Amino acid sequence: MNDELQHLKNLGKTSAQWLHAVGIHSASDLRRMGAVNAYQAVRTRGFRASKVLLYAIEGALLDMHWNDIPVERKAALIQQLDARAVQKNN
Repeated sequence: MNDELQHLKNLGKTSAQWLHAVGIHSASDLRRMGAVNAYQAVRTRGFRASKVLLYAIEGALLDMHWNDIPVERKAALIQQLDARAVQKNN
């Protein structure tokens, strides 16, 4: 099977399967949803993904290894994630 998601940097078989399970089947789907929303959807679905998946998705969107994402950008992603969690709980 030719899986477009697996051709993106940082995304392997498991992360692609998790993304498929939440309705993300292509790079354009992933771009449309964004890293934070995609990660949140995977977690909400019950998959035990670590924050590395969040960074991996962002790296896939930026075409860079997740470890090369600047610390400031990683912090901004976590901040967005935390803000959404607060909104959800209010």
